[in-house]
Amino acid sequence: MLQLTKWGLLDAVVAAGTPAVTTTSFDYGCQSTTVTIRPAAGVSALYAPRRTVLDALLVDAAVAAGAEVAFGVTVTGVLRDGHGRVNGVAVVDGRRVRQAYAPLVVGADGVRSTVADAVGAPVREEGEHAGALWMTYVTGLANQGYRWFYRPGAAFGLVPTNDGATCVFGGMARDRFTVPARRDRWESLLGRFDRAGLACVAGELRSATRVGPVRGWPGVPGRRRAAYGPGWALVGDAGYYKDPIGVHGITQALRDAQLLADAVVDGALPRYERLRDELSAGLFSATDAIAAYDWDPDRVQGLVRRLISAMSRELEFLASE
Repeated sequence: MLQLTKWGLLDAVVAAGTPAVTTTSFDYGCQSTTVTIRPAAGVSALYAPRRTVLDALLVDAAVAAGAEVAFGVTVTGVLRDGHGRVNGVAVVDGRRVRQAYAPLVVGADGVRSTVADAVGAPVREEGEHAGALWMTYVTGLANQGYRWFYRPGAAFGLVPTNDGATCVFGGMARDRFTVPARRDRWESLLGRFDRAGLACVAGELRSATRVGPVRGWPGVPGRRRAAYGPGWALVGDAGYYKDPIGVHGITQALRDAQLLADAVVDGALPRYERLRDELSAGLFSATDAIAAYDWDPDRVQGLVRRLISAMSRELEFLASE
């Protein structure tokens, strides 16, 4: 929200009907707590816009700033000059194969980044754990803020978003991920709530209306790659991926976009990598530990506090920039 405010886009997020979130609750079974969101750095509430809303706003803002945007184009590899420096990309545009040249190629293409693989970006650090999850959207639930539930071997979340919908997810260790028949996936997800002792939440969900498919993520370990090299740089999950149980992926992507843009203008790409890694270290280790799903209620509370503390340090730095 801080980054969107800096870019002048938060008002558009609100105007799109994204509900304000002013509380976050943490339920550990034996203990629960609710935290009121305090205004900070010009942001008075939290928001969780759907990607269908956020992506469109970002594209429109980029075009208004002078960017050329092309859809339906697939990058298949990078181009190099006679000295081995990356100076463009090879793309497939419909049935055409063509080349596009640039002084800097930025890979912001996710955890399975084509650009990162093509440039051979070195892996600096790998996580030890990988969490899996199932998620969907429902309508008919009241906005009670962000709601997180932690139980032995499982974690759940309810996140209010656009069009009166709530994002619902259930997470687990990767070795416990199973794929039921498509028609059975909703009941399977509800069953995970029941077996975790969250029958009351499952009851809320059964009274709601599902408005999207139930999608699964089998999980991959976290990974931090080199952030830049001759003629290339990486942003977001392409360069630094951590388990989605930390619900911080879009924030880190917007953060890295700003850090990289500043470094490009200043001609200081090493500073981009240094800042990215310093801001990410605490987030990475805490998220990786949560993704193990081997904790008891006391330990996961400590891990969540570590995660929140790392987010707070990141916020303080970005607010000062």
